[in-house]
Amino acid sequence: MVNQNIQSAQAITKFSVLNCIDLSNPDINQSVNLLKQACLDCGFFYVVNHGISQQFLDEVFAESKKFFSLPLKEKMKLLRNEKHRGYTPVLDELLDPEKQLHGDYKEGYYIGVEVDEDDPKMQKPFYGPNIWPAADILPRWRDTMEQFHREALEVGRAVGRLIARALDLDADFFDKPEMLGEPIATLRLLHYGGQISNPSEGLFGAGAHTDYGLITLLATDDVSGLQICKDKDAKPQKWEDVAPLKGAFIVNLGDMLERWSNCIFKSTLHRVLGNGQERYSIAYFLEPSHDCLVECLPTCKSISNPPKFPPTLCRDYLLQRYKDTHIDLNVYKKQQH
Repeated sequence: MVNQNIQSAQAITKFSVLNCIDLSNPDINQSVNLLKQACLDCGFFYVVNHGISQQFLDEVFAESKKFFSLPLKEKMKLLRNEKHRGYTPVLDELLDPEKQLHGDYKEGYYIGVEVDEDDPKMQKPFYGPNIWPAADILPRWRDTMEQFHREALEVGRAVGRLIARALDLDADFFDKPEMLGEPIATLRLLHYGGQISNPSEGLFGAGAHTDYGLITLLATDDVSGLQICKDKDAKPQKWEDVAPLKGAFIVNLGDMLERWSNCIFKSTLHRVLGNGQERYSIAYFLEPSHDCLVECLPTCKSISNPPKFPPTLCRDYLLQRYKDTHIDLNVYKKQQH
């Protein structure tokens, strides 16, 4: 049934043909080969039978819609903080400043790893307490999002094991404490309000960008809009639509994996174009721990292919990328006075 869905979605020629990885497949080698082919080709693939039920996914989407349906005044009370927790208004994020007239026509909500105020980890930039809507307004919200956060992390770790094998590493390479043992894992709810994008005028649902970390898991509703560009250096760039697939995660590789693999695996340029319909998606960004040193893997370098990037600490790289793409919080403070 899943394959039929993919084929029917891809029958329209503009849709990209992506490999589909079945996490319940007992033939690990087959899954690794499919994943490796996807990572070498375009850095995007579907993951199905991942263990999160359709019923629960529907619940997460329903709770997300409830939040985004609140009046803007209520949402602004939960504005994101310096730990990147909370609400991001429309136009808050500018992902492609060279081509975008304004910021992205989307609103979002960041939920990270929950760390108490008195925990020593609070000193680290991406750890801290989450911001939650009041329980009397959205009573099921926090429980639903925390459960999804936990379950998505397990899916991400399972994908990480396949990626490790595809790079000729031990299967548990990314499970180490400094990597996905204590990750910076960020759930981001997204809502596109129905504006029509126009690339020639610099108007986008989400501007062209690559993701920052190891991998991203993306669940979408049935409204298309996501596009990928397999060759970011091509002139002109060629964009292909990614078909929504009910119950699946669309998985893409982030910049850190591109650095780790010395560009063998690709962090692929992608964007979202609005077509006049409202669209909801749920992104789960999986990054290693703050103190993880991202440097070229031993299996990805040789005398003829030396490391292309200097080593970098995960937290330094992430902080810079967030700073580059989000409005300074002081702008909102000035607007309130």
